[in-house]
Amino acid sequence: MWTYGTVCMSHPDDDQPLELHMFSAVEAPEHVELLSAVAHYHRTGAKLGLGHTVYFGRPWLPGSLCTHGLIALPYLDGPDLEILELDGTAVRFLWIIPITKKELEFKKERGLEALEARLEAANFDYLNPNRESVA
Repeated sequence: MWTYGTVCMSHPDDDQPLELHMFSAVEAPEHVELLSAVAHYHRTGAKLGLGHTVYFGRPWLPGSLCTHGLIALPYLDGPDLEILELDGTAVRFLWIIPITKKELEFKKERGLEALEARLEAANFDYLNPNRESVA
């Protein structure tokens, strides 16, 4: 499993410093591009946070139904990864999970907790770019 993460998505003067990470079964420069675009949006567009979604502008990987990213707690790594105290500043580290358009619509309709429950109940394969939608 490959792990990709943002570096310096947050700046020292941010009210709520945030960094994101993504997992993949394959090494791919597309992941670096996606995280760079998300970090750029966070810096120049709207501030992102827990429960927000972003549109990737293309499939996560070629042929994937996952065209959006859900910003979630780092469930696989536990709370020890979520907050890093750095020089008196708490930096939050969250997971960006590739999701489908149907899953995004489900989240908008029923809420974040309902989508996360659906993903967990389906035992979804977060590493599989060709997985079916759970919504």
